[in-house]
Amino acid sequence: MSTPAMNPADAPSAAAPKGPGLRALWVLMGCEARMVMRDTSGLIIPLGMPLLILVTSAASTVGETVRDGFTAFDLFVLPIVFVTVVALIGVINMPSFLASYRKTGVLLRLGATPASPMFVLVAHALVSIAQAAIGIALAFGVALVFFGANPPANPGVALAILLLVTAAMYGVGMIIASLAPTQNSALAIGFVVFLAFAAMGGLFGGRQALPPALAPLADWLPVGAGTDALGAAWAGSAIPLAALLALAATVAISAAVAGLFFRWE
Repeated sequence: MSTPAMNPADAPSAAAPKGPGLRALWVLMGCEARMVMRDTSGLIIPLGMPLLILVTSAASTVGETVRDGFTAFDLFVLPIVFVTVVALIGVINMPSFLASYRKTGVLLRLGATPASPMFVLVAHALVSIAQAAIGIALAFGVALVFFGANPPANPGVALAILLLVTAAMYGVGMIIASLAPTQNSALAIGFVVFLAFAAMGGLFGGRQALPPALAPLADWLPVGAGTDALGAAWAGSAIPLAALLALAATVAISAAVAGLFFRWE
């Protein structure tokens, strides 16, 4: 008696290999966190420099009430300190790490394993965002305890603005990481870009001191736009549309440019 032929559709299919899951991401994040902690300057500068700006600016701004009980310290110093934390990590630290990974072939070798290079990018981004959150929390804690800073009138809006600023700064950092061939070149480019953004954003003396030809441009760069938007959220006033457009445009343009030029090897 002959047995009926088995329909190929009824045959048990081989289980598809599973890609790396959350556990692998946690392991990679642990590795990235250890590497960040071993980078002494990259760990301390994004935490220490904003605190230095905070302390040196407090004496002249804490008692100066600007609007609805908020001081110049609340509306100008705190926003630029928070944006500085994000800029230091997103524009300087993050690109140097990714450039070193590409230069040493780490990203290329990961392409032949279940843990794709994208997992490394995600893990490092999450760790560096956590570092930025720690820096912001530290600065805000010092401001609250020692200088009597006021919390934002719209905490949710302020947090949303900070996330948008983070996306913009990390987008600029990804452009640097996509173009810089080595870690040292990424550090150099990132440092120059950070100084240009900071100078235009008022970190070294206020935007009113800028030449008339440059002053309008400052409002459209990430540091100036970020501090304007965050200061408005802190005061509970309407967020300047130009600042939101500038940050959103930075995110969109950065994503397009980085996607065009970024290479794993």
